[in-house]
Amino acid sequence: MECGEILIDELAGDFDLQSTVESGQSYLWDRPDGQMYTESDVHGGTAWYETVVSPIHGVTEEPAVVRVRQHHDRLEWESTTDAVSILTHILRLDDDLDAIERAVPADPMITRAFDRYPGMRLVRDPAFPSLISFICSAQMRVSRIHGMQRSLRETYGMAVEMDGQTYYAYPTPESIAARTEAELRGLSLGYRAPYIQRTAEMVAGGEADPRDAASLPYEDAREYLTQFVGVGEKVADCVLLFSLGFTEPVPLDTWIQTAIADYYPDCACGSYAETSRSIRDRFGGKYAGYVQTYVFHHLRNGGE
Repeated sequence: MECGEILIDELAGDFDLQSTVESGQSYLWDRPDGQMYTESDVHGGTAWYETVVSPIHGVTEEPAVVRVRQHHDRLEWESTTDAVSILTHILRLDDDLDAIERAVPADPMITRAFDRYPGMRLVRDPAFPSLISFICSAQMRVSRIHGMQRSLRETYGMAVEMDGQTYYAYPTPESIAARTEAELRGLSLGYRAPYIQRTAEMVAGGEADPRDAASLPYEDAREYLTQFVGVGEKVADCVLLFSLGFTEPVPLDTWIQTAIADYYPDCACGSYAETSRSIRDRFGGKYAGYVQTYVFHHLRNGGE
């Protein structure tokens, strides 16, 4: 086991671990204290978080166990490998959050959201786990989506040992593709089971790869991802925003639709594409996805 720390003062902008990993962006982390998503309105906590990071080209070639906690002005980590580059990548520690905050509109709702969760960043999860996570997200609470991903990991994922404990990597496309619909329904995936099986089959068979969307212009990338079974425009936007490095998508989930109805009614343009384009412009364009994430987390936790 390796261990180390990352000084938050050396980052471009603040960082808050709890808000980042418990804000509905990623469903791949666990808290060993069992409190994941039970106190998501809190930020600045000191709990440990743990995950097994799937291989990411140029970052890690093998599944890597990573445990991390925030302790005042630093991130303390333990891992099966040097985790600095992994954490920098998946938690976007290389983003200039100060510059992003300066670039977003001076709108009362946006200001309240950024002030409430200082240091919350977007995540950059591996593409296939992110894709399956958000196929599971339709009409589901964040805690329920998280539980589905944990069941998939623990049932079909590869075991990885660290310091005498067993962790489970996210299952590969090949592993999920080999399952029957009945087996996947047995994990309480419901009607999503055939979508997940077929999407995994598409990736495993080389029919399509979600990572290929990263090289496309934004709206083309969204269209590319909708070829996967169970993926509409909103799910595609989530994968682009929380995995593939795009910062402009604004997924039109329930909370953002509520924000549009209550605060930005002139952005309701009928179709998903036009409404998304309108609220994206209102949220500042380039970093609209950052704004969306702050507004989503703020409203979901009772903010106005």
